[in-house]
Amino acid sequence: MAGPPQHEAMFPSSSPPTADSHEPFASTNQRYYDNDSDQGVYRDRRDTYASDSSDVALNEDDRYYEQNGAYGRYANQDTDSEADVYGQRYAPSAESLGPPRMESVTPPFADYGGPPGAREQYPAWTAERDIPLSKEEIEDIFLDLTQKFGFQRDSMRNMFDFVMHLLDSRASRMSPNQALLTLHADYIGGQNANYRKWYFAAQLDLDDAVGHTQNPGLTRLKSTKRGGRHAHEKSLNMAMERWRQAMNNMSQYDRLRQIALFLLCWGEAAQVRFIPECLCFIFKCADDYYRSPECQSRVEPVPEGLYLRAVVKPLYRFIRDQGYEVVDGKFVRRERDHDKIIGYDDVNQLFWYPEGIARIVLTDKTRLVDVAPSQRFTKFDRIDWNRVFFKTYYEKRSFGHLLVNFNRIWVIHITMFWFYTSYNSPTIYQGAASAAMTWSATALGGAVATTIMILATIAEFSYIPTTWNNTSHLTRRLLFLFVTLGLTCGPTFYIATAESNGNGGSLALILGIVQFFISVVATLLFAIMPSGRMFGDRVAGKSRKYLASQTFTASYPDLHFQARLASICLWLLIFGCKFTESYFFLTGAFRDPIRVMVGMQIQGCNDKYFGNALCRNQAAFTLTIMYLMDLALFFLDTFLWYIIWNTVFSIGRLFMLGLSIWTPWKDIFTRLPKRIYARLLATADMEVKYKPKVLVSQIWNAIIISMYREHLLSIDHVQKLLYHQVDSGTDGRRSLRAPHFFISQGDKGIKGEFFPRGSEAERRISFFAQSLTTAMPEPVPVDAMPTFTVLTPHYSEKILLSLREIIREEDPTMRVTLLEYLKQLHTVEWDNFVKDTKILAEEAGMFAGPNAFGLDEKGQSKTDDLPFYCIGFKNAAPEFTLRTRIWASLRAQTLYRTVSGMMNYAKAIKLLYRVENPEVVQQFGGNTDKLERELERMARRKFKFVVSMQRYSKFNKEEQENAEFLLRAYPDLQIAYLEEEPPRKEGGDPRLFSALIDGHSDFIPETGKRRPKFRIELPGNPILGDGKSDNQNHAIIFYRGEYLQLIDANQDNYLEECLKIRNILGEFEEYNMSSQSPYAQWGQKEFKKAPIAIVGAREYIFSENIGILGDIAAGKEQTFGTLAARSLAWIGGKLHYGHPDFLNGLYMNTRGGVSKAQKGLHLNEDIYAGMTAFGRGGRIKHTEYYQCGKGRDLGFGTILNFQTKIGTGMGEQMLSREYYYLGTQLPIDRFLTFYYGHPGFHINNMLVILSVQMFIVTMVFLGTLNSELQICKYTSSGQFIGGQGGCYNLVPVYDWIAHCIISIFLVFMISFLPLFLTELVERGTGRALIRLGKQFMSLAPVFEVFSTQIYTHSILSNLNFGGARYIATGRGFATSRINFSILYSRFAGPSIYLGMRTLIMLLYVTMSLWTPYLIYFWISTLALCVAPFIFNPHQFSFTDFVIDYREFLRWMCRGNSRSHNNSWIGYCRLSRTMITGYKKKKLGLPSDKLSGDVPRAGWRAVLISEIIFPIVMAVLFVIAYMFVKSFPDKNGIQPPSPLIRIAVIAVGPIVWNAGVLITLFIISLFLGPMLDSVFPRFGSLMAFIAHFLGTAGIIASFELLWFLELWNAAHAVLGLIAVIAVERAIHKVLISVFLSREFKHDETNRAWWTGKWYGRGLGSYAISQPAREFVVKVVELSLWSSDFLIGHFLLFMLTPAVLVPYIDKMHATMLFWLRPSKQIRAPLYSLKVKRQRRMIVVKYGLVYITVLAVFVAGIALPVIFRERILFSCKLCNQL
Repeated sequence: MAGPPQHEAMFPSSSPPTADSHEPFASTNQRYYDNDSDQGVYRDRRDTYASDSSDVALNEDDRYYEQNGAYGRYANQDTDSEADVYGQRYAPSAESLGPPRMESVTPPFADYGGPPGAREQYPAWTAERDIPLSKEEIEDIFLDLTQKFGFQRDSMRNMFDFVMHLLDSRASRMSPNQALLTLHADYIGGQNANYRKWYFAAQLDLDDAVGHTQNPGLTRLKSTKRGGRHAHEKSLNMAMERWRQAMNNMSQYDRLRQIALFLLCWGEAAQVRFIPECLCFIFKCADDYYRSPECQSRVEPVPEGLYLRAVVKPLYRFIRDQGYEVVDGKFVRRERDHDKIIGYDDVNQLFWYPEGIARIVLTDKTRLVDVAPSQRFTKFDRIDWNRVFFKTYYEKRSFGHLLVNFNRIWVIHITMFWFYTSYNSPTIYQGAASAAMTWSATALGGAVATTIMILATIAEFSYIPTTWNNTSHLTRRLLFLFVTLGLTCGPTFYIATAESNGNGGSLALILGIVQFFISVVATLLFAIMPSGRMFGDRVAGKSRKYLASQTFTASYPDLHFQARLASICLWLLIFGCKFTESYFFLTGAFRDPIRVMVGMQIQGCNDKYFGNALCRNQAAFTLTIMYLMDLALFFLDTFLWYIIWNTVFSIGRLFMLGLSIWTPWKDIFTRLPKRIYARLLATADMEVKYKPKVLVSQIWNAIIISMYREHLLSIDHVQKLLYHQVDSGTDGRRSLRAPHFFISQGDKGIKGEFFPRGSEAERRISFFAQSLTTAMPEPVPVDAMPTFTVLTPHYSEKILLSLREIIREEDPTMRVTLLEYLKQLHTVEWDNFVKDTKILAEEAGMFAGPNAFGLDEKGQSKTDDLPFYCIGFKNAAPEFTLRTRIWASLRAQTLYRTVSGMMNYAKAIKLLYRVENPEVVQQFGGNTDKLERELERMARRKFKFVVSMQRYSKFNKEEQENAEFLLRAYPDLQIAYLEEEPPRKEGGDPRLFSALIDGHSDFIPETGKRRPKFRIELPGNPILGDGKSDNQNHAIIFYRGEYLQLIDANQDNYLEECLKIRNILGEFEEYNMSSQSPYAQWGQKEFKKAPIAIVGAREYIFSENIGILGDIAAGKEQTFGTLAARSLAWIGGKLHYGHPDFLNGLYMNTRGGVSKAQKGLHLNEDIYAGMTAFGRGGRIKHTEYYQCGKGRDLGFGTILNFQTKIGTGMGEQMLSREYYYLGTQLPIDRFLTFYYGHPGFHINNMLVILSVQMFIVTMVFLGTLNSELQICKYTSSGQFIGGQGGCYNLVPVYDWIAHCIISIFLVFMISFLPLFLTELVERGTGRALIRLGKQFMSLAPVFEVFSTQIYTHSILSNLNFGGARYIATGRGFATSRINFSILYSRFAGPSIYLGMRTLIMLLYVTMSLWTPYLIYFWISTLALCVAPFIFNPHQFSFTDFVIDYREFLRWMCRGNSRSHNNSWIGYCRLSRTMITGYKKKKLGLPSDKLSGDVPRAGWRAVLISEIIFPIVMAVLFVIAYMFVKSFPDKNGIQPPSPLIRIAVIAVGPIVWNAGVLITLFIISLFLGPMLDSVFPRFGSLMAFIAHFLGTAGIIASFELLWFLELWNAAHAVLGLIAVIAVERAIHKVLISVFLSREFKHDETNRAWWTGKWYGRGLGSYAISQPAREFVVKVVELSLWSSDFLIGHFLLFMLTPAVLVPYIDKMHATMLFWLRPSKQIRAPLYSLKVKRQRRMIVVKYGLVYITVLAVFVAGIALPVIFRERILFSCKLCNQL
């Protein structure tokens, strides 16, 4: 069937259009499909593509584009027919030269190498160097492949440039032949090539060897089963040998063709780059096809873009449709959680196994493996991907993951705890009488370990798909575990019965001992053996079926003997200390409390309904809670010891590296010149014509001048620091004089002379000098160094600050302009800047004639200089204002700072090249232009900088200008961006392109935009995930060279650090590669070593001196990023790559890219790259001598958002398959390193908070015992004092309490140890003490407690409900004051509610069981409540405090008659939707986008966290209350049933609320529709009445409770605790069980209060909705009242501080560390505003005082008149 005539001119081809010109792979007589034509074979295309119409930009969430959604909202179908798209050519980009001609005379690759006239572009790949293939031959290979496969022309040009840069980079340090060989070995055939590993893992050697005579799919499956083990090994080794020979015999031409084909496939693969093994499969099919005769015999080219549409687009669509669906032509996120989405990893794992590849079917149901290999590629467009993929690991949200992945942690701790505690509680099982029983009871620890393993195995069943392969070894393991369980707990039954009958004898004893030893063995086995290696060894098994999972998840790189030894010693020390200390400190202290409490029966208590069944056993309940408490502390101990020993090891390592100030380095500066010469210059290869001094002086002077240019040093400092030329006097020769600085280091007072004390310059020079003392790789000459690229993803971060942002106060809450603030922080630098500006202005003045800048008299000029000191310029010409803008931008977190910092690499390369090759300078004589061009060429050849500006084409005018400014300032900067073309046809899809421009690109006259150098079409919108990784992925094809440095848009770099670049790249250990061939019989041995994937570096937080929060953030980074990374990298546990890290580009890009990108799951995208590299055999290093600057968030809100992101990200990691592989396959010491270095920190935080809560509950129970019973008294020597009949001995328990509190206290304080020691070692004792003191003075511990709670809350809510759900606050400097209501709504859920509940319990504990230790608990509990307010700038200024109060009241009451974004009702609904989810049905209101895409939580998560847990807590507290009420009062009357009293007080307010609501509902239903139009605030009025009555109800019920308790305060508080627990349980149950999904708008709330239910867009819901709204409102009223009260309590707590004189000054000093004199002035208001503020203060101040008075009266009056207020009521006595 010939196509319709429109297809004649489908592509301009040099061959005449033949009949089959549109049959891309003309073998069968079928047309290549396009979506419009439904004829012939493609009749059934439509239904197999479930969603062909969805190639639309994903406007999932306008976060990634500007808020108006410019990228979003695309129309339907992919209807562009081929002729339309490819008939008109692509818009030609900068270097494409017209249509593709086969025999074109002009080369199709315009040499692109910067400015025209540059010399040879790839100098190491030139004819005189004996190259295997000339540049033209390589061009032909690329052209040929492009025409055979239909790659895009621009992609071909891009990849050609890519390959040439790679070859040039390698050939500059080895022979060109070897360069090509090693490159081929790295990409395709070598020991460490991912493709080769995949080829054998997926058993393709069998597929290719068996031939296609029989059905290859079936034979392959049989072949894995036959023969013994050795048959596989033999066949595998033979296959590998055959592979090596084949590779060895290949011609260089074929090798290059394979590399080219692989890269062309990779360069257009878009999202498929995240699926490395799929890419391998595509390459294999393409390569097989290329070798086939039908491909070789083709003459005419296939249409351009065929590969994209036939291969990439279907896969892209499948991936996209997993997460998105089309709703009226827009893309909407599907409401699916990870376990329902087939993500990148699931798609990828299909290609690991032969069974998986056999699943690939075509639309006509034939399997792809049944097609001959050479034909497979032509069938790609007919694969039905929807039927192929399945989940290979279920990332279900549950805590089971913690059990499965970290089962060894639980086994070690819980079992040891059991051994210790059971041995020490003999009274429970009468162990004192019988030794056999003691042995046996202790031996049950083995049964505990086995039970944990059984539970973990059962949980594992639900996370991996139930294929025979998986289930067989899990079932075997289960059976074994049940047998072990029998062995470890069976004997106990026998022994217990025998002993109780008293005829146990020696048999029982022997049995008990045997049982004990069995369980010790079992425990050791389970604690040490990774569960992935039991029964079917996934890690080291020889069977061929495990090969894939070994290759891709368990090829852990080996450690050196020393490092492994260190690793084992570290863990032996940690656990040795821990088990010793825990036994004596925790278990020892617990022995006596157990002894006294086990038999304790409480006498003389009674309850109306339960008799004495409950209260008699109160001691037993308490003991149970105490056991759990002890277990929690047992876990915390380990982390404590881990921190101590890890810090010790890390610092020992620091001494070994020689980086500490305590190592003898008195003369560190004196030796600096020698070290610069030895370490930084490639001296080995230089003929020494010049004195070292000459060379060093150039480097040193360059560093000093760069600091001067950055205004860090003033002119006079510079003079003292530079090398000077002086006359040596004798024969007129000049010599160099070293600066005094190098000589005079011994004198202490000298420092201030050379640079300002404590300044940035001093820090940088000291670090530079210190870092050169460590060992580092030798540098190679500049022209031999590898090429590398810096890649920075940029979304909407500031590029350059505008003048308005610097000198105007942006919002009223800021007390200061940005410029003022920066001047305070960097006074020295500002002074230097002003001096500089004045010089410039004077120079400008000289040209402008005399008196241009005012008179020259002295008095006049002083005032004249004022504008310079204020704003840095005097006349507002752009060149002067620009200098101020740049000065400020270089001190804030801007992209300009990053770019200018990273561009120092180019400067460093030029400098080194010039210094090391003096002949270059001579060659150009005095022609500086030519010299500069030669240096530029070298810098451009060795270093590239790509910024991936995803939104570049959507920038507004200002951003556009700033980006243009960047390009003009740094022409070599490259910007990759997304460009969008409108659809070719009405209703088609827009097409997206990846484009690249740099400062050399010329402008297109029509549009005024720059013409892109490359412009490569993408299969669709690339942003499918959280944004950052997709942004990196679209730009990754534009990187050049061998290494990548990934930098964030808030970093910085310095010239002196950039000089170390050659040393850093040497860490990859690829400088002196073997000259053997990687494929030679013996040569291959030299290429066996595990490659280095990531080289980590230090970060310096440049915001560390900006007040307490900046300092805490910086300290965290110092300890985790540097101290921990150092020891982790040494013992092989560093997984995370931070952001100055260097990546082996080739290694990472053949293994799935530099980050992972599934939305949500890969929230912390970068650590996944580290885990992937680690699991696939890459080594990860950490270097000490190099550092980049990095900004950290400084506001309280932003730091906590960052922690929430880390916390939720960690929650997502717990679900991920990477954690599953690491947790179940790593050997024990490396597993522990991994656990405590990564998830353990967060789990420890969870346990800390849990232990605090459990401790308070324990104390409440002990308090009930202490207050109701008579406690035995002892003399000081411990003698019992007689005459205390029926007393209860609780003294041992009090000792235990002290131990517990000390433990918890230590766990909190230990977090300061690493930072203190780091400072001590790196900066000396004084600095360390000062920093620690400053932190404690600024209440850092309060912040620590609070942030621990934030971590805990974010992980728990993530594991339960999912979704990184938080309200973002801005970046930048933390000088703005945040409203009370905003802080309250942000932190109430995470910590304030918890803090308030704990405070009430503490109050009871304090009343009933006071010990001085409790003060610590008061402090930390208060921290949970008030930390957000303590760290809020200017929180305590009096006027603002009252205005806050007004705002809080308004926030509570808003949003009832008109919708309002910022209101209590909105906050309440948002926190509720986590459980209820939103209605699917869109009712088309603009406010739909309230909170993105919150999937509804699963019922299991809701059941446990929202129903069971609150009910259990309620029951506990009710029991405690009932115990207190079960004793007769002082008149001997038995109190009435406490249960009824609790029920009345708890349910009463809820019933009262319901009554109020029904009444008001009826009123508003009848009056509302009439009054609403006349009186618009009618809804608010009704709401106000309801809320007022509700609050009154709650207060009344508390007073009633207190009255019923006959004014006994302690009992009333305990009752209140129980009531709160019960009410909370009721609310949670109501919300979880009775509420349907939520509407996304606020209509129902307003309908309820106004009574107008029609016209709200509710449709048929208007009937059913009032009933739901009634339940909601009942709960909401109680919540509103409690929020109202809690808000007031918080304000009352803060009030005393507000009244302290000068508190605002002191508070600001504490937060910002600025002296009061330097502090930020109070804002200036206009008279009108002042008057308004005064009015508000007077009015609301009175309201506040009234409320406070009522509150005080409610508590004080009953206390004072408790004897008088007693009136009898019959009903009350019944309650």
